[in-house]
This record gives sequence, C-alpha cells and structure tokens, in this order.
Amino acid sequence: GTVLGAVVTFVLYGVGPVSLVMYLMMTPARKKAIRAREAAELAQLRAAGSGEPCTRGETTADAVAPVRKEP
Repeated sequence: GTVLGAVVTFVLYGVGPVSLVMYLMMTPARKKAIRAREAAELAQLRAAGSGEPCTRGETTADAVAPVRKEP
C-alpha cells in the first residue's frame, strides 16, 4: 500500500533483475573491448620502438663490474 512499497517493489522486481541480465549479456562485449584496447596499446609500444623490457631471458650486462669490499 504505500509509495515507498511501490518504489521498493519496482526496484527489486523490475530494475534489479533487468540490470543484472543486461550486465551479464554485455560481459563478452566488455572482454572484447578490453582485449582490443590492450592490443592497441601493445601495437603503440611496438611502433614506438622501445618501452617494453626484454623478456627473452637474457641478463643485462653492466658496463663495470661491481666492486666488493674485502672482509
């Protein structure tokens, strides 16, 4: 009987379920957009030439060997 009851009923039985279904249906589109954005960022980094660390498993070489203190 009250306006508050009508609003709560509308939210719980109308807006809530519809928004949940819409969210679940849009999940593949969100994942696809994230993958496309990551691919674009990676392509931009590769086009810039540098920016990513070497991941081939090679160690970096220092120009001068570190000097240790004698015990």
